[in-house]
Amino acid sequence: MIEQRTNEKLPTKPNADDLVNEKIRFNEVLLIDENGEQLGIKSRVEAMAIAESRNLDLFCVAPMAKPPVCKIINYGKYRFEQQKKAKAMKKNKKVIDVKEIQLSCNIGEHDLNTKLKATRKFLTNGDKVKISIRFKGRQLAFADQGMEMVNKFIGLCSDIAVVEKEPVLEGKLLMGVIAPKAQKN
Repeated sequence: MIEQRTNEKLPTKPNADDLVNEKIRFNEVLLIDENGEQLGIKSRVEAMAIAESRNLDLFCVAPMAKPPVCKIINYGKYRFEQQKKAKAMKKNKKVIDVKEIQLSCNIGEHDLNTKLKATRKFLTNGDKVKISIRFKGRQLAFADQGMEMVNKFIGLCSDIAVVEKEPVLEGKLLMGVIAPKAQKN
């Protein structure tokens, strides 16, 4: 005998922190029916009986209220809607990456233009860019030249970027962060 598999989804598992049906342990609850009308303060047993008679679930929407508020709903449908909302929020969420561009005090003009081109590409994609210069050995004596270089680089990007963090020397690392300008819709 061949077993056929169906594409039916199993019922969603309830959240561990959701108070549904038998998990509700309050003596009295304020009951709201599926249409949003208040049925008044009922005992837990009475509220469960009303929910079962309508073939729906009893769900505690405000456990901290006095008395706790419970609503008669289709819990499976409620969970589905919650998952759908979470999925939509996750889909619409924009992840901003921070890209890093490393410069040096004595960078050539062509190398500077190449790094500028890459930075502009990152900014147009909506990413932030961290501009850094790492000083080695005695180069730290020329930190002011490094500051000039970073400020010059930020100035070249100023038409499409704003300074999020001013360049600061932290130990042997000179670092600043720029972000794309807000798009006008």
